[in-house]
Amino acid sequence: MSTPLILLILAIIAIVCYVVGTRHALAIAGGLSSKLHSRPGYYGAFVAICAVLPAAIVLAAWLIASPLYINSTIRGGFPEDVKAKSEAEQGLAFGMVSSLARGMDILTLDEIDRVGSNPAELRSTLGSKGVALAGDPEPYMVESAGDLNAMNKISNRIMTAVVLIVALIGAGLSYTRISHRFRARNRVERVILGALVVASSIAIITTVGIVMSMLTEAGHFFGRVPAWEFFFGTVWDPRFAAAGASASEGQFGLIPLLLGTLYIGFVAMLVAVPVGLFSAIYMSEYASPKLRSIAKPLLEVLAGIPTIVYGFFALTTVGPFLRDLSSSINGIATGDFANFIQAQSVLTAGFVMGIMLIPYVSSLSDDIITAVPRALRDGSLGLGATKSETIKKVVMPAALPGVVGALLMTASRAIGETMIVVLAAGVAARMQLNPFEPMTTVTVKIVSQLTGDLEFTSPQTLVAFALGITLFVITLCLNIYALFIVRKYREQYE
Repeated sequence: MSTPLILLILAIIAIVCYVVGTRHALAIAGGLSSKLHSRPGYYGAFVAICAVLPAAIVLAAWLIASPLYINSTIRGGFPEDVKAKSEAEQGLAFGMVSSLARGMDILTLDEIDRVGSNPAELRSTLGSKGVALAGDPEPYMVESAGDLNAMNKISNRIMTAVVLIVALIGAGLSYTRISHRFRARNRVERVILGALVVASSIAIITTVGIVMSMLTEAGHFFGRVPAWEFFFGTVWDPRFAAAGASASEGQFGLIPLLLGTLYIGFVAMLVAVPVGLFSAIYMSEYASPKLRSIAKPLLEVLAGIPTIVYGFFALTTVGPFLRDLSSSINGIATGDFANFIQAQSVLTAGFVMGIMLIPYVSSLSDDIITAVPRALRDGSLGLGATKSETIKKVVMPAALPGVVGALLMTASRAIGETMIVVLAAGVAARMQLNPFEPMTTVTVKIVSQLTGDLEFTSPQTLVAFALGITLFVITLCLNIYALFIVRKYREQYE
């Protein structure tokens, strides 16, 4: 029985248990819920939880443990000459066995008998079924694939029986505990509280896991490359080492990448912040309800456009336009029609990224400004201030903490952007202040260092984790500074 079907059965069991438990509680109380410690629904929920929760835990544990045991058993049955090979070669062999098992699972009995142990015939038959194999399987692989399918089927049947038995036992035991004085509400709310704690812990655990994994791999990198060479180096030239060459060759200077990240992000913020903030002020304070209902959704459409589309727009439209414009301006001024703005440049990437970020600033700022109490506006207007003075002296200072948070989110989005930079600013790691020349960012180099069939054993690949932890620290500092600003002004205006 498949896992989705088991989950569906558990859901049906939960509904039945809820109904039966509720009716049983009412029957005990003679139809008067006032005689019960808890409301009847809590008794039904208690029975449903006792039936489903232990069964779900058993199901999850089985789905984790069973593949580990089966895979270990199958690999342990490989011939001795295969076991003597490296872990990578054994992994490839097991991958072939897994592919064969999936393919043989869809073959009919007649096809399996016809194929027999002929590897070439088996590969041809599986190919006709849409299952591609990297090569002809060896006889032991065919046998192991059959064993794998058989063990998976047995495990699935046992798992289904155990899960359903646990669900029925839990339902029966909880049903017998229902009485007048049974504190069903306390038990149910305790389970709900535990579920809320688990849900709220997922984000924390995930963040800690990400940071620890990056710190571990970054530690391996700094064990081979000195930290001062990475953080203060001015040359980025990783030069992937060839076979037999020194793994530490290359230069891993962070400064060019960091400057490119901050420079492009700064240009993007110069475009996004004024346009987004002014549009938010207009829509929240000046626009009529009809115009606002039309303009705001149209503006927010920009947030739904994939970043790769912005990248193509920058590559095919904005970049060539700025290049041709610079050529025309240069020709009019000097007679030389050479272009001084490259098609791939900081200006191109920053401008297009700023357009992408406008809805982030506008929508968030609009919601924050709208949330400012109407009494503040009325008080200012009642004292004789004009509407523009009210916005400048009252509304915007009151909304400043929220606006700072919106700008922080926008800055984090700009720092983490990749596709627009790849297509609009290039991949050249350079140190220069000319916005008309190409540069690149940290995120682009993270992608380039991890692209391809690589092993995480050399500084050329481990450097991606050092770059990732650097970005994490930068965004953390931005969050701390924004929190300081928010607390300062919140105390002043609340």
